[in-house]
Amino acid sequence: MATATRAVMWFRRDLRLGDNPALLEAAADGDVLPLFVLDPALWEPAGPSRRAYLGASLRSLDASLRQRRASLSVVRGDPVRRVVQAAREVGASRVHVAADYGPYGHRRDREVEEALAQHDIELVRTGSPYAVAPGRVTNGSGDPYKVYTPFSKAWTEHGWRGPVDPPTGATWLALDETTDLPDPDLPSGLELPEAGEQTAARRWRDFLDERVGDYDGDRDLPGIEGTSRMSVHLKWGEIHPRTMLADLARLRSKGAVTYRKELAWREFYADVLFHRPETAREYLRPEFAQMAYDEPGDLLEAWRHGRTGFPIVDAGMRQLRATGWMHNRVRMIVASFLVKDLHVEWQHGAAHFMHWLVDGDLASNQHGWQWTAGCGTDAAPFFRVFNPTSQGRKFDPEGAYVRRWVAELAEVDDPHEPHDDVRRRVGYPVAVVDHKEERREALDRWEKIRR
Repeated sequence: MATATRAVMWFRRDLRLGDNPALLEAAADGDVLPLFVLDPALWEPAGPSRRAYLGASLRSLDASLRQRRASLSVVRGDPVRRVVQAAREVGASRVHVAADYGPYGHRRDREVEEALAQHDIELVRTGSPYAVAPGRVTNGSGDPYKVYTPFSKAWTEHGWRGPVDPPTGATWLALDETTDLPDPDLPSGLELPEAGEQTAARRWRDFLDERVGDYDGDRDLPGIEGTSRMSVHLKWGEIHPRTMLADLARLRSKGAVTYRKELAWREFYADVLFHRPETAREYLRPEFAQMAYDEPGDLLEAWRHGRTGFPIVDAGMRQLRATGWMHNRVRMIVASFLVKDLHVEWQHGAAHFMHWLVDGDLASNQHGWQWTAGCGTDAAPFFRVFNPTSQGRKFDPEGAYVRRWVAELAEVDDPHEPHDDVRRRVGYPVAVVDHKEERREALDRWEKIRR
C-alpha cells in the first residue's frame, strides 16, 4: 500500500467540489489542504459587485467543505509567495490546480511553479475551465482557428471527457492562520445573484426543465427571463461546461443546439486569447487602432451612468450597476453605441464591464467588445451600426425591460422614444447625440482607414 502524502488544492476559477478533476487528483495524493489566495492583482481592480460575488462563492465552497469536516483556507498576498508558504506549512509535495490559460494566470502559474520547484514541490495541472483546453483545437496545418464556425466544428469533433464525481474519503488539512473575507461596501440597492455550486446546479436544472426549449428565440429578448443566467457560475467555476454539455447532449431541441453553440463561442474566445494574449488590451485587427477616436470625457460618463437619453442603452447600463449583469443582446447595443455613436475606443467600455460584471470573463468580454467594434474575430462589419431606438423596439417590443430599469419612463406611453416634453416632465435626459449624424461620422472615420 502506497504511503499517503500531502497535497494542496489551490482553487481559482473552479469553486466547486463536483466534476473537479484537479481536486480528485489532489485527493488521490492523500491529505489535502483546500486553499484560496486573494491575489491583489485580481482582487484590487475588481468592482464591488465582483468582490461581493466572489466572497459569497468562497463562503459557499467553505460551507460545502465543512459538511465534509473540512474548511477552505484563505490567505491574502502574492500567490508566488503565499502558495509556497502554504505548501511548506503542511508539508505538501504537490500543489494541484486547474490550468489557467489567461494571460495573467498563465504567467503567474509559471512563476509559482518555479518557486515551488526550489523546494522540491510540484505544480500539477489537471483540467481547465473549458471542455476543451485552449490550444488543443487546430486546423489541418496545426495553426489556431481564426473564425468561429470551423473552430466550432473541429471543437465538436475533438469532443471532451464526461463529468467526474466529487472525491470521497479524503483527509483534509487546514492552515494555522487565514484571513477573513472582507465584506465590500456595496452600493445601495445592489442585487447580486445567489452564489455557489448548489445554486449553479439548481439554476441549470431549472433552465433545462423550463426554458431551454425556447432559448433560440427568447435569448434575444431582455424583457423576459429567456436566458440561463449561467455565465456567472461558469466564470467562477461553480459548474463546469463539461457538465452542461453532457446534459445538453440528451436533448434534441433547437434551443439546446443553440445553447451548445454559445458554449463553443466561450471556448473559441478563450482559444483566441491564449494564442493572442496581447488582444486583452490591443486590437486583434491592428488597422482599427489607426481610426480617429474621441477622448473619453462627459459622454463616456453619461454612458457609464445610464444617462445618455437613449432608453435601451440607459436601461442596460443601469442594470449593470444594479445587478452586476447585463443581458447579452443589450451588451451588444450599448457597446455599439459607445464605439460608433460616441466614438470612444472599445477598451474603455471593456474595462467598465470588467469592473462591474460578476461574470466578467476576460476572453469573452474583450473579444465580444472587439466583435461589436468591428476589429475582432468574425467581427460584425463596422458599417453595421446599431440604431438604439429600433433595437429597443425590436427586442423589447412591450418596453418591459426599459420600464424596469429606467424608472423615469415606467409610466410613459412610448418608453423607447419619449417626446422632449415627456423627458422634461419625468426628468429623463435629452439624447446626448444625434444617432443619424454620428452614424455618418463613424462611417466617414472608417472609410479613412480603408484607403
